[in-house]
Amino acid sequence: MKETVSQIEFWWRWLVLVSLGVLIFGLILVLLPDFTLKGFSLMIYSSAARISEFGEPAVSYIRLVHAVLGAVMVGWGAALLLVLFGTFRENPSIGWETVTGSVLAWFIPDTTFSLLSGFWQNATLNAVFIVLFAIPLIVIKRSLNSV
Repeated sequence: MKETVSQIEFWWRWLVLVSLGVLIFGLILVLLPDFTLKGFSLMIYSSAARISEFGEPAVSYIRLVHAVLGAVMVGWGAALLLVLFGTFRENPSIGWETVTGSVLAWFIPDTTFSLLSGFWQNATLNAVFIVLFAIPLIVIKRSLNSV
């Protein structure tokens, strides 16, 4: 029993770090628009300058979309942290369901649309995040089932 609790604690901390990563990534999108623009341009087009060639109205709109996306990610990261420090501590099963549901509600439509629209690079980025969430969620679920 004690081993299960310490195992859950380790993986809970992992989820906290990944959720902080989501929040920080969101802040980067909001606070560093030129860095974000170049980063996504490099990721999608293999050129840090490609998006800036779209013309000022398009570039301004893309910056807006990145900032809005970043703000949503800040909110999602904060919500995940609130669940992890609140509900998850009080009732790990409900906390697990909430975090897992939230992650799947993001991953499935985002990755599906990315692939259908030909932007596999974003799906690859999503895959990194889903693995970082899935590992602790799977281990925690197994631990909860063994209690």
